[in-house]
Amino acid sequence: MNKLGRGQRDKVQQFMSITGSSEKVAVQALKASDWQFEGAFDIFYSHSHVRSAADTRHLEELYNRYKDPYADMILVDGITLLCTDLQVDPQDIVMLVVSWHMKAATMCEFSKQEFITGLQSLGIDSMEKLKERIPFMRSELKDEQKFREIYNYAFGWAKEKGQKSLALDTAIGMWQLLFAEKQWPLVDHWCQFLQARHNKAISRDTWSQLLEFARIVDPALSNYDPEGAWPYLIDEFVDYLTEHGIIQKGKLNDWSYKL
Repeated sequence: MNKLGRGQRDKVQQFMSITGSSEKVAVQALKASDWQFEGAFDIFYSHSHVRSAADTRHLEELYNRYKDPYADMILVDGITLLCTDLQVDPQDIVMLVVSWHMKAATMCEFSKQEFITGLQSLGIDSMEKLKERIPFMRSELKDEQKFREIYNYAFGWAKEKGQKSLALDTAIGMWQLLFAEKQWPLVDHWCQFLQARHNKAISRDTWSQLLEFARIVDPALSNYDPEGAWPYLIDEFVDYLTEHGIIQKGKLNDWSYKL
């Protein structure tokens, strides 16, 4: 590492601590991705020597540890135990990323196929390997494309079975969790607006369009186009912000914001 700059050496150390890789592998992955963490992680975790075939027997044992005694699924108690083993709070957003990787259909549930196939696709066949992967899963939230995929996945994952819309309280909880990562400074105002003016379930269209609104329109609304094709609820939200003096003449009155 002597030939590397200080910043590059720091990245190598960070990469090694997250992936458990050797220094040689860390340098190779970072160099191949032009020293960008996301690309280096993708290279590392997709490489054939890393993603060795997961041992099915070990996966069965792991599944049986968390399986509900009365159903062939992992339910709330099993997921709570899984979180304990991972040393992760059940409310931690990284559990959403874990569920996304497993393609889980419903919050707080893993079918046997979702759990085993999901871990196999990640090349994981032990709790130790899953724990080692958690920092990488957190880093995926910083990738804009992956964040969008996880955000859109969260709608179907969080809604009640058989329902087309997402219950308002659930939607608010998910938005506060997701936008804590994205750092959208209007999220609390949005949630307050919904409780005061809407108080109904959230449609998939509103859910997906809000992310685009948060991404495209600056928090002071200086580039907001009232003729744009936003859902009516977002247009009402803009009116709410101006009515309450939260936004005035292209300024966000009560926030110092960062995107």
